[in-house]
Amino acid sequence: MLEHFRQNLQLRICLTANTKVFAHQNCRAILKQRAYQVLPGKIPDSLKETTGRPPPLPPIINVQKISKAFGAQPLFQNVSFTVSEGDRIGLIGPNGSGKSTLLRILAGSEDPDTGEVAVRKHQRKSYVEQESSFKRGDTVRSVIENSMGRAKVPESERGGRFAEVLGRAGFEDLEIEATALSGGWQKRLAIVEALVQAPDVLLLDEPTNHLDLAGIEWLEELLKQAQFACVLISHDRYFLENVATETAELSRVYPDGLLRVRGSYSTFLEKKEAFLHAQSKRQEALENLVHSEIEWLRRGAKARTRKSKARIDKAGELMGELADLNARTRTSSAQIDFSATDRKTKRLIELQEVTCEAGDRTLFENLNFIVTAGMRVGLVGPNGSGKTSLLRLLRGEWTPASGEIRRADWLRIVYFDQNRQLDTNTTLRRALAPEGDSVIYQDRVVHVASWAAKFLFTGEQLNQPVERLSGGERARVLIAQLMLQPADILLLDEPTNDLDIPTLEILEESLLEFRGSLVLVTHDRYMLDRVSNIVVGLDGRGGVESFADYAQWEAWQAEPKSSAKVSAEPVRSNADAAAAAKAKKKLSYLEAREYSTIEQHVAEAEDELKAKQTHLESPEIASDAEKLIAAQAEVEAAQEKVDTLYARWTELSQKVGV
Repeated sequence: MLEHFRQNLQLRICLTANTKVFAHQNCRAILKQRAYQVLPGKIPDSLKETTGRPPPLPPIINVQKISKAFGAQPLFQNVSFTVSEGDRIGLIGPNGSGKSTLLRILAGSEDPDTGEVAVRKHQRKSYVEQESSFKRGDTVRSVIENSMGRAKVPESERGGRFAEVLGRAGFEDLEIEATALSGGWQKRLAIVEALVQAPDVLLLDEPTNHLDLAGIEWLEELLKQAQFACVLISHDRYFLENVATETAELSRVYPDGLLRVRGSYSTFLEKKEAFLHAQSKRQEALENLVHSEIEWLRRGAKARTRKSKARIDKAGELMGELADLNARTRTSSAQIDFSATDRKTKRLIELQEVTCEAGDRTLFENLNFIVTAGMRVGLVGPNGSGKTSLLRLLRGEWTPASGEIRRADWLRIVYFDQNRQLDTNTTLRRALAPEGDSVIYQDRVVHVASWAAKFLFTGEQLNQPVERLSGGERARVLIAQLMLQPADILLLDEPTNDLDIPTLEILEESLLEFRGSLVLVTHDRYMLDRVSNIVVGLDGRGGVESFADYAQWEAWQAEPKSSAKVSAEPVRSNADAAAAAKAKKKLSYLEAREYSTIEQHVAEAEDELKAKQTHLESPEIASDAEKLIAAQAEVEAAQEKVDTLYARWTELSQKVGV
């Protein structure tokens, strides 16, 4: 309004001023600038010279007040969204909020129920779906050539564009069939397929889901250097922080259905917290105001006067506003809590000189590693390096090409398979409770409706088929199935795919509180840093090593190296890692003798502990109070001995740099 007033004032001065130079230099520029705003087109050179900068271009994509619903349930309502030159927008939101639907509307592959969608003329959009698929028989070369053909890229430009984009993406064999590629390389190919079309706007739906860590870093650099605008759906918090210049969250908690903040993802979190705090204050004040108005109405307010009628109408408006605010701010979160057993054994799985092969290729070799109680291992490496294969070895599903794997007796392992599929024809009720209308969770009977509510499912959804669930909802069903199985060790292969950020945070908290051991494969670097207390890295060339955290793994990846062994007792922290690197000194004669026999002593101590525990649980001890107290003391002493030996073993191992 102030700018409009200023420009009108300038026009009046121009019309009344006696100085022709003032009128020529200012009025002409302002009038032309306004004409451009009414009739967008090519900016005259004279206007550029006069104003010093061109007026802003209209958005490339402009959607206003759009709504979309499936059945009676609306996904979103009255949402407005624009994409302009140079935008890199991270689109986030809870599962089921309509992010993928909004992206398809931006791409033009789906229409909104209401509202308007405007696209600037002659603008090219490229859309990469969440799940990449290629026709059988298509090679990497043919996929890219067909893509340039569909985009009508001139023949003279195709060769250079083909070589440049594919070279940066890291493809070497162009004749390999696309369907034979791993999930991560198929995702790369789908992104390259979009890039060779030279889009003005690139739309990406969960591009990091199947990419390995190297692929995610490649995509980050590509997007940061790109000249095109980009809208990407992602729940990878480090990726959003590194790439997005704006973050938009689609959620009913906001009055307009969307909160959009310019800046990094961390800036968005700060602005979101401030907004929700202000909204909470408004809600509190509104509740107090509505309460006083209700009291006034109860005293028998009469609508005979104009003033009383206006106040009654205003009270109704306040109640409606409060009801809307309460409905929007009513949130819930999934309740994820894995069940651990009460196992006391320290050493759960031990790998000695283990080598794993796939066909004629060695994935890793000479692996020495011990999974101990309470250990949280992050397993990282390029696609095809053997991460899933290692999980299958730990589980006992595969046998190694050479070496030995020893497991503790009666070991209970729960495995989350990234490729595990739900029966889409069954109902949600049967998927959550296959054997009836209740489940047994932590020794308690829980009705299926209450069990479903823990994972944010409503009672109306129980009789719906699984095929109608979103990707994130299906992931929650799989996690619900895992939670019913008590575990000594959780083996999780990419459990974060399709989960929204609030659910990811709850999953992280649950894994941190889990009392058993954990081996986690994930490309979510934030989760790796937060959850794991040790990182085991596979380099894809047979080499394998252990690290205190993901940053150490990245540094190792950048160094030239050959195949290496993993230590039997891995590094536990950055401080320990630094100490081990500096203090690779020889043991004294007595320490060397102690170190050579300590593993045997640990095994003997664990056997003794097991015998004491068995003795404690015998019926004749349980019925005699004095014997029970004495047996309990013996168990505690045996446990302390085991703990002391493990601590000494760690100390000696660090001295020799193992």
